[in-house]
Order: sequence, then structure tokens, then C-alpha cells
Amino acid sequence: MKHFAVFSCLGALASLAVGHVSVISPCPRYSPVGLNCPALPAGQSLDIAEKAINGPISSVQLGGTMPLCRHTTPYATPSATWTAGQSVTIKFNPSAAIHSGGNCEFSMSYDNGKTFAVIHRELRYCFLGSKPGSLTNTANVLSYTFNLPADLPSSDKAVFAWSWVNASGNREFYMNCADVAIKGGSSKSYTGPQMVVANYPGYPTIPEFNGNYETGMELYTGAKNITVSPSGGSQLPAGPNPPPYATSAAPVSSAPPVAYPTPTPAYSTRPMPASYSAGLSSAPPMATPTYAPDNGNIPHEAKTGGSGSCSPGAMQCSGAGYNVCVGGAWSPSYSCGGGTTCKSAGAGIYCGFA
Repeated sequence: MKHFAVFSCLGALASLAVGHVSVISPCPRYSPVGLNCPALPAGQSLDIAEKAINGPISSVQLGGTMPLCRHTTPYATPSATWTAGQSVTIKFNPSAAIHSGGNCEFSMSYDNGKTFAVIHRELRYCFLGSKPGSLTNTANVLSYTFNLPADLPSSDKAVFAWSWVNASGNREFYMNCADVAIKGGSSKSYTGPQMVVANYPGYPTIPEFNGNYETGMELYTGAKNITVSPSGGSQLPAGPNPPPYATSAAPVSSAPPVAYPTPTPAYSTRPMPASYSAGLSSAPPMATPTYAPDNGNIPHEAKTGGSGSCSPGAMQCSGAGYNVCVGGAWSPSYSCGGGTTCKSAGAGIYCGFA
């Protein structure tokens, strides 16, 4: 059975044995490498082999979708006990391939992982700390320390989540969840930005960054607030704002956009609270750098037609739309949408205006 990690576009910077990224502390559900993990629930097994705790829960090119949190049955006892308002440190597996950084969110749920409110963000350069000069899979940062909000409700059955949209490679969504206890909370509910889900069925697709770390940033700056509570489930605050996802497709910015399946619902454009703006750089969008190919890179195939076998993750123009190679065979044609058409760009393709 194929692993999620078939490399795309600007390529394979590390072997499959290295994997991608996972949290090790607090121990996420069913992790084989986590620290101080609780006993597995009855009938469950460690997240190994084709499931691979370090791997994504969804890949636009390769499919293989898992549920949010990867696993829906919680540990019987929490992985950690935290105090609202105090600092926590999140540690990551040092055996990591960080796909040139990207956007990380750290969130809390009180309904066993159905809805999440963000408590901390590391946008653009997660695992790096600053913009890289070229594609890289080497992490500069493998732990983050931040203060929990003082108004997190107390609960013995809270769920902490780390989620990540990678900057380079196949368009993927990563997520680990840890069952935690929260003590000393000053409120019965918590309100924060709704966790961004992308590159996952039914949600927007964020294209490969190609050096532009503003790609898809509107999904984060426009995330709607959500209120989570151990007593009343999770809800969106009342008000004049639209639902968190619009019913029509909308483009996600990139420069230039890389051709991936057209996003379906788009996030609302309500500004996020000022308390979270510190994680958003005010720097203007950056020009796309020219990356020198690395050994082992597998570029997207820039073709204008054809059929037959192909390399997984490859892409080709098909009329005004495009195909993606999945499991060695070309997919049906995807529409670029938004009045754009598929165009070749060196070794790659993108959707652009005529």
C-alpha cells in the first residue's frame, strides 16, 4: 500500500524513512514515539505503518483522508494536565521533514475534536523561525512555548490539537490531537478564531507557496471566531457575520497559483481579534524566488494532453483545466475556475488569467 509521502513539484528533500512531522509532547493519540503516553484504548493500535503518525491526514494529490485528529476514540486518561493562564511547551519529533515551513495552529476542543478554537499560531515559518533562502526539510525549531488563555474552561476531557499546512510539496493537511485536562479556568467558555482546515475534502486548497509566504494567508486573517465550551458544545457567536464557509468557491491567493483542485467553500473575511494579530507579519508579499533543483526532485510534468501511466503527484494541463497523477494514473480533468486557464511555467503548471 502506498504511503502518503510521494513527493511533488519542487521535490523530495528527504527520504520516506524520515517522515514528516508529529507532536511528541503532549503525547498525541496512539503515537508510537510520544512521551509519557497513556495506555491505548481497548481495541486500538499504535499509529504506525501506512498510517504513520508523522504523515498528513489528507493529501490533495494522493487522497487517503483520515478524520480530523487522526483518531476519534480518546485516551481514557489525559496525556497532560495544564493550568489555564500558565505556559505550556509543545515538542515535536526530531525525525522530521518540515517541507519549507508553513502555517501551524494550536487549538482547543471541548466536543472530542469536532470543533476547535485557536489558542496560538506560528504562521508562515513554522519550524523555521524566519523565511528560508531555499527549499528545506531541516527544522530550526522543534518546540514552542506559549501561555494558555486564562479563560480556557476547566475540563478533564479537553482535546488539544496541532495542525499544519506545509509550504512545499504535495498539498497536505497535518493534525495531531492530545487528550488533556485543563485546571484553574476562569470562564465557562472560550472564544477564539476557528481552526483553519485546508487541503482536506470540502475545504479550501492552499497552493504550494513557491517562496511566497503570503499564500493562503487570507484564510487565517479572515477566520471567524468560534466559542467552545465543555457544557454547551461549540458554537459561532451570534451576529451579522456570514457562516464560516461561504457556499461558492473563492480563490486562495498565490504568486503564481499552482494548479490544484479548485477550492470549494471559502472562509469569511471577518478580521480576527487584535490579540492574535501578533502572529501576522505586516511585511508586504514577497517576490517568488528562483530555487535551484535539489537532487531527487520530481517536478510536475508540464504537458498539454495525453494519457497513460504517470509519476504520482505529477500534473498536466488538459484543455483549460488540468489533471493530477494519482496512483500512477491521470485523474479526471479539474477546472481552474474563476475565469482562469491552465498554463505551463517551466517544469510546472499553474492556473492564470488569459
